[in-house]
Amino acid sequence: MRTLNFLNISENSYEISVVEVGQHFYWQLGHFQVHAQVLITSWVVIAILLCLATSATRKLQTIPSGGQNFVEYVLEFIRDLTRTQIGEEEYRPWVPFIGTMFLFIFVSNWSGALFPWRIFELPHGELAAPTNDINTTVALALPTSVAYSYAGPRKRGLSYFGKYIRPTPVLLPINILEDFTKPSSLSFRLSGNILADELVVAVPISLVPPIVPIPMMFLGLFTSAIQALILATPAAAYIGESMEGHH
Repeated sequence: MRTLNFLNISENSYEISVVEVGQHFYWQLGHFQVHAQVLITSWVVIAILLCLATSATRKLQTIPSGGQNFVEYVLEFIRDLTRTQIGEEEYRPWVPFIGTMFLFIFVSNWSGALFPWRIFELPHGELAAPTNDINTTVALALPTSVAYSYAGPRKRGLSYFGKYIRPTPVLLPINILEDFTKPSSLSFRLSGNILADELVVAVPISLVPPIVPIPMMFLGLFTSAIQALILATPAAAYIGESMEGHH
């Protein structure tokens, strides 16, 4: 009887574990299933970034103009953001990391707001911005966690781990838990906000003529850009905080 109860509980647990929200399109790679919708849109975003970077830096000039001028402006913005959060002495090695994260999120968010992904039909589900999927935002948040966990000990040595027992050793479990909540908050915040922005635009469009929700679409573009800044800024701040002499 106990064995049957255990088997029933295991079967129910398995059924709960395979519950999904909506329909998704998967590719089967060996024994693994990969989320094809996210991979397709992510590859499109990466291709856009590579094309823009290649075209803007093909013929560099001493006096920038056109695409080179725009790329240098974006680079200067990312450098200022990284310098402000990490500090003048340590920010340079982290500019590529923060810049890559910011640009990927920015282009992903705008692709969801501007590009008509839904015109491409899939066997299951539909295409959307990569950042409205929790898998993508977790994949962006985890390198941030690894980065500040590496930057602190590299700069401060073993003294870095003293932060876990300050101001009192009683707070050790809470300070350890904080390292897990940081990537969690980054990932859930980004995916939730982007998904909400898309729904705010999609619902009115389905109810009224397309021209009516245009102001909401412009608002979505603005909030999408802000979301890229909201994730890149804390990521740089966490790295800077780990290299400081205090917590």
